[in-house]
Amino acid sequence: MLVRFGFEISLQCTMPVPMTLALSPHSGFRARRIGSDRVQSEPQILVNEYIDAFGNRMSRIVAPPGMLTLWSDCAVESDGLPDPVIPEARQLPVEQLPPETLVYLRASRYCESDALVGRAWNIFGNTPEGWPRVQAICDFVHNHVTFGYQFGRPTKTAQEVFVEKSGVCRDFAHLSIALCRAMNIPARYASGYLGDIGVPPAGAGDFCAWFEAFLDGEWHTFDARYNTPRIGRVLMTRGYDAADVAMITSFGNYALTAFRVWCEEIPQHLDDNSVNCLLKMRPAADIPAIIPARVG
Repeated sequence: MLVRFGFEISLQCTMPVPMTLALSPHSGFRARRIGSDRVQSEPQILVNEYIDAFGNRMSRIVAPPGMLTLWSDCAVESDGLPDPVIPEARQLPVEQLPPETLVYLRASRYCESDALVGRAWNIFGNTPEGWPRVQAICDFVHNHVTFGYQFGRPTKTAQEVFVEKSGVCRDFAHLSIALCRAMNIPARYASGYLGDIGVPPAGAGDFCAWFEAFLDGEWHTFDARYNTPRIGRVLMTRGYDAADVAMITSFGNYALTAFRVWCEEIPQHLDDNSVNCLLKMRPAADIPAIIPARVG
């Protein structure tokens, strides 16, 4: 199956503002594409791309004074299968973990796992190790936290999510990551596109956050917000937590005036040429925008 994904973001600046953007599919996301997944701009400005320490494809720009629209529209081939579920995946003892995974056991800015060790072991100490334990963490976070954009704020940490019992998708991911790390399971933050493919429509499109846990020698996708395997994820970024993968990092002031995201299955009867023609026209403005207060 083919999945169309993209975004349109409009910014207003009063002076030139340097920015870094985390708005492209991850360098490790290898699926076949139709069209370009690079960040485009109107008016056209210079966009320089680089790969950061997490393998994220980052873009550098200087937003000019006035209105700037950033966008991307692309199609990717998906196997159409939901996220893999491997209940037998084992949790490796810390002494057997590959060295490169050990950094994902440490507390980070939004995932203060050291402050949650006691609570984590009280709640999950009797659960079976490995996949069942990570799933138990997902079950807990899914049931413990209420989703709502009104609950999000850019400084919210995992411990605050635990206490307040509310948040946006990044907060579900942060609390899950912190609890995994507290239980000696390497875990890292991930974000990208996740459309309503195979599930009822859930409203306006948005970028989505989830997490990955290291079990049995591999990284595996988990999503405590939805807590069910989903179809058609498009990975954009990875990091210790959301501090590493901000959608826009600006070195000056700007106003976010519009924000739209789309991720949807393309009808099977369209061939590559037809898809390319479709991608030359960004989706019409009838794709709803969400509140321009971006925190997760």
